[in-house]
Amino acid sequence: MGGFSPIHIIIVLLLVVLLFGAGRVSTLMGDVAKGIKSFKKGMAEEDDAPRRIADERPLDARPIPPASPPPAEAAAPVTPPPAATPDPDRHA
Repeated sequence: MGGFSPIHIIIVLLLVVLLFGAGRVSTLMGDVAKGIKSFKKGMAEEDDAPRRIADERPLDARPIPPASPPPAEAAAPVTPPPAATPDPDRHA
């Protein structure tokens, strides 16, 4: 009660073959197998990615020092303009 017996599985398989035909079922199963194989290949490539990145890194991996700015030329001293004295002849 409630479980699948071997006779249930056989009946379901016969109904699938009758509905879709033997050629269509074999094509469908082949597509499923290709999908599973592609999935496994993708998972294996994902697992290998960190190892490949580590292998591609150069052995002499010294950090490159940051470029220093070019030396600034000595700036000429800036002299402030002389303070303006008020003109006594001018009236505001």
